[in-house]
Amino acid sequence: MAWTLDARIPLTLLADAGALAAALVAGPPAALLLEAGTTAPPGAAAAARFDASLPHAVACACCQGRGPVAEALDRLFLARVRGQVPWFQRVLALVETPAGRALVEAALGGDAVTAARFRREG
Repeated sequence: MAWTLDARIPLTLLADAGALAAALVAGPPAALLLEAGTTAPPGAAAAARFDASLPHAVACACCQGRGPVAEALDRLFLARVRGQVPWFQRVLALVETPAGRALVEAALGGDAVTAARFRREG
């Protein structure tokens, strides 16, 4: 019998605020990853925002190879391990725009640190 353990934090992509509210109620403690300008509903352990409208491409020279989603997820992860926010077991990402979804997918698939800490679920 083969055992596998994936200790990375699960990240679920959600397309609207209704799905986010339902997911918050339905599961264990969660942190939120939100596009800039989005209001965080109550009940989350923590929240981080990213700007999907930045004029820079992911991995441009001035951003040192890290995109806005990777940086937002870093803030969540570090706040969690430092005890600055309540412990959360998952991240719910509200991505209402195609640009936001593309940035999250790029971070999960192309940023080594993000991929080591988080895994896409659902």
